[in-house]
Amino acid sequence: MSRLIQLELRIREYNGPEELSDSDRYLLTMAKDASKNSHSPYSGLAVGAALMLDSGEIITANNRENAAFPSGICAEHAAIAYAGANYPGSAITDIAVCAHRNKDFTKEPVTPCGKCRQVMAEEEHKSGKRIRVIMFGESRIYIAEDIESLLPLQFKSLLPG
Repeated sequence: MSRLIQLELRIREYNGPEELSDSDRYLLTMAKDASKNSHSPYSGLAVGAALMLDSGEIITANNRENAAFPSGICAEHAAIAYAGANYPGSAITDIAVCAHRNKDFTKEPVTPCGKCRQVMAEEEHKSGKRIRVIMFGESRIYIAEDIESLLPLQFKSLLPG
């Protein structure tokens, strides 16, 4: 017999950066700065990401599009890959993401794509620590306290542990 399962999304909404903590505002500023160096000639959507490691280190990255689709890489994925390669013993605690088109940041919060959500889920699983996701939009800001809030049915059947 089948039954309906309801999944709950737990995302906090803020009206603007002034409602955030100093550290969250700083991480968003770093993500915005990172978006300025995006290579996004195909979509025109310049995405920036900034992540905080448990050591206090901040890593920034941006999306890198390529004419040979799907050879590009998302800002979040680029930052996570850099952190893993250069700070292998550190866990990610927070990641901020924003996007702009023609110098105007998106009105609505930009959210990580499905691939990036899955990459973040594996980082959470690997470290055993939750990753907060801060998603910026000019009209509002969303904060998810963990990846499960963004990806409730994560693929993890092949992960060790």
